[in-house]
Amino acid sequence: MRKILTVLAALASLSLTNCGYNAIQGEDEQIKANWSEVVNQYQRRADLVPNLVNSVKGFAQQEKDVLLGVTNARAKVGSIQATPEVLNDPAAFQKFQAAQGELSSALSRLLVVTENYPQLKSDALFKDLMSQLEGTENRITVARNRYIKSVQEYNVTIRSFPSNVTAMMFGYKEKPNFSVENEKEISTAPKVDFNAPAPSPSK
Repeated sequence: MRKILTVLAALASLSLTNCGYNAIQGEDEQIKANWSEVVNQYQRRADLVPNLVNSVKGFAQQEKDVLLGVTNARAKVGSIQATPEVLNDPAAFQKFQAAQGELSSALSRLLVVTENYPQLKSDALFKDLMSQLEGTENRITVARNRYIKSVQEYNVTIRSFPSNVTAMMFGYKEKPNFSVENEKEISTAPKVDFNAPAPSPSK
């Protein structure tokens, strides 16, 4: 009896392998791992924001609107729970992406403003924060690219025969991905040239 059960288990395992079940499982876990890295890097960026805002505030208190914009964008990012469940909810994923895009835009506006303050650009703390921010943006790009590729592989698998039948049987659906139209804006690390001459402040 035990031998029969062993044979049946082996046949079931072979059947699941041939129908793509194991591939779907492996790719799904890879997506979750890559998503965790994306979230970690975005969190690293969010953690830099308060220090960056305070650093700029010390030299450019009059730029209240820009500083407030960055602070509010960070708060919106922090209000979203980026759990793995987001990967199965296109609307929640879009909300996460939009919030991160808003923070990226706010940080870009902040960098433009800092060009008007030579003393700020030469401040050691500010330079260090900018170096950390640029490094983090690069890590975000790498993490996002890995996530994008893993989602593409998974989505192709669950749409291909015979694994698409298995996907339907077990309720696996396509996962949302980062939109191409926002790729440059969100994934490009900010370029800061501390040697460039500062423009004359507007009067």
